[in-house]
Amino acid sequence: MVTPVNPPPLAPTSPPPVTDARQALLSALPEGVRVRLLHAVHGDPRAAAEAVRLLGDRRSAGLDPLPAEPTDLAPSLLRAHRAEIRALPDDTRLLLLLAAADQYPVATHAFLRAVAAARLDTRLLEAAEAAGLAHTRADGVVFRDAWTRIAAYETGSPADRRDVHRLLARVLRTEGETALRSWHRGAGALGPSARLAAELTTAAATARDQGRLPLARALAERAAALCPDRAEQTRLLTRAAGYAWQSGAGDRARALAARTEDDALTGVLALRAGNAAEAFDALLTAVVRESEEGGGDGGALSESIGRNVSPIPSAPSAPLNTTRPTLPTLDVPNPALHLLARATEAAIYTGDLRRCREADRVARRLGIEPPGTLGGLAAAFEGRYEDARDLLGATAGRCGPGGDPTLLIHAGIAALLLGDHTRATAATVRAAASARVRGATVAVAQAMEFRAYADFWSGRPRAGEAAAADALWLAYATGQDNGACHLQAALAMFAALTGDADVCRERAATARSYALGRGLGLPAGLAQWALAYLDLSSGRFAAAAARLRALAGFGPGHGHRAIRHLATPHYVEAAVRTDDTRVARVAHADYHRWASAVRSPDDLALSARCRALLAPGAEAVEHYRTALDLHARGTRDFERARTELLFGSALRRLRHRTEARDRLHSALEAFEHFGAPHCAAQARAELRALGTPAPPASAAPDDPTTRLTAQQLMVARMAAEGATNREIATRLALSPRTIDHHLRGVFARLGIRSRIELVRLLAEGEGM
Repeated sequence: MVTPVNPPPLAPTSPPPVTDARQALLSALPEGVRVRLLHAVHGDPRAAAEAVRLLGDRRSAGLDPLPAEPTDLAPSLLRAHRAEIRALPDDTRLLLLLAAADQYPVATHAFLRAVAAARLDTRLLEAAEAAGLAHTRADGVVFRDAWTRIAAYETGSPADRRDVHRLLARVLRTEGETALRSWHRGAGALGPSARLAAELTTAAATARDQGRLPLARALAERAAALCPDRAEQTRLLTRAAGYAWQSGAGDRARALAARTEDDALTGVLALRAGNAAEAFDALLTAVVRESEEGGGDGGALSESIGRNVSPIPSAPSAPLNTTRPTLPTLDVPNPALHLLARATEAAIYTGDLRRCREADRVARRLGIEPPGTLGGLAAAFEGRYEDARDLLGATAGRCGPGGDPTLLIHAGIAALLLGDHTRATAATVRAAASARVRGATVAVAQAMEFRAYADFWSGRPRAGEAAAADALWLAYATGQDNGACHLQAALAMFAALTGDADVCRERAATARSYALGRGLGLPAGLAQWALAYLDLSSGRFAAAAARLRALAGFGPGHGHRAIRHLATPHYVEAAVRTDDTRVARVAHADYHRWASAVRSPDDLALSARCRALLAPGAEAVEHYRTALDLHARGTRDFERARTELLFGSALRRLRHRTEARDRLHSALEAFEHFGAPHCAAQARAELRALGTPAPPASAAPDDPTTRLTAQQLMVARMAAEGATNREIATRLALSPRTIDHHLRGVFARLGIRSRIELVRLLAEGEGM
């Protein structure tokens, strides 16, 4: 038995309601396990409730993969469906078996051709339609639900299943159906066959090249089952696990990986769902083994590390790839280079940048030119900022359209480190798009993790929050709990910017709790920064300074040097407000040295702002003017507004009333545009202190949805669609209490009192 691959759309029937008892069982699971379980049971709450009781402690905690077979998820439900199928006439059951085999576990769309070839009578399906189990359409059979389709397949005898697979194989004759034909030939085999295993292996490579990774996984797994050679069988399982991982089937990948003992595969799975430090060690071990053993089976290794990409160039002289590269053949030019790229990501997630230096040394000892992000981070850790700039700049430059997802993600990371948010946005958006085209679902969420930074800095909280929330669900669904943790921290930062204190604190607590258990310094540091930013924008300067000082003291696994560096301008502001500038001056000196090396207008602007904050009296004015001139050439629009706020405050204290009023009005307008009420309140307070009446909050436009934050808008739309607070909480990975708080805020902002009014108002707003 095998799990579904690309199941067809389900019949338009409503799923059973989620009762409080079922919801309570699901709510007790970690968010990632809950999302994956609901996906595995096709959203059926009855199956989910049964599966929860059967999982056991390790699976419930996410330590072991979820069961891959339907009989292990909801055996009682499946037995009930089988009983319904068995009550039908034999000929009807045979037609349902043929239809199910055409859809499950691989969708091949050959049912009608098979019926014609075998001269079967489709009128016999009327019994199934009368029983409410399936109905016929012009393009085939639609089952009542996924579990009915699975039961129709599972109820058939092994001999009948082989017969219908062989029939389907015979009618799949076109050139584009070769891989599907091979699938049915393999499914109809009686036992091990080296010839069929080779055919399925070739078909899997074809499906991979076409971006059909779920099909490639099924073909490779079936090839392994038919392969008589144990060593080749292990290689095929490794390849199947790689395809499963890339396509987003994380539990399937982990189950297959457990049968392979492959360091590279173990490392990449730990990178996205385990301990990142252990992932680094496993990946670096695999680099050494791959290099010293002369490559071994490069193809299997390539797939095991989730490769759907071309080699990652690293030297600054490498040409910019402006055309879409073809997907790889089974022969990999340099798999060790790809393992180094993954090891670099592991070092970034842990925050232990010393490991980058270690990996860089190993690479050079082995004669491998390391990826630019690895060399750049190693140079930055050693204080060689100019070298780091050149290496990161070469990597960031490779963000053209049509590139492979891994290269583009690394380009985005490099651009973020250099303060180039335009290029970072382009690279990460293109990485997600390229991953979707190639079927590499797993890379989409990772690209969106790093896009969130650019959205934040560029003052796009609504769009950024919505994109990050979608990516959070995708990360959970694909088994990337470490990536989900990073996205939770990013969402905490967006909530801090929009002044949603409850959501900021809840998401930050969730992120830090998970991150500290997995040694993930990057999300742990980002969550701490979000809390500090919330304090800073709310005027709690001592609390902000204390949090940011603590961030500076956190070691790898608890914090991150890059986050500490990015937060330096906020720390300087908080420290100055609390008259504690000794450490702030040291932090600014290092920040300025980096800004001067990378020559980022935004970083230089923030350095000038820090200098202004640390300068006495009138001396600060010129530094503020320098900062605003530099901001005009950069992209951090939100930080430009904060600079104007601080400048306006300084001008007010110096009694430069006219210019102070202009700067504060400009800052206030920007904060209202960005949807940052806490910062807008600070600007209004400064205007009142100036003796200038603060303008009222901008009048709400005709569309009522613009009055809501991105998080409130998502909650409002789900509530308007009929979802309960618990269901919304499950979907957004928040507590029901927070959802209740959001809905009260939505009602207050829209001036309504009921969900009925909410449905009407949103319908009117979206119809404009």
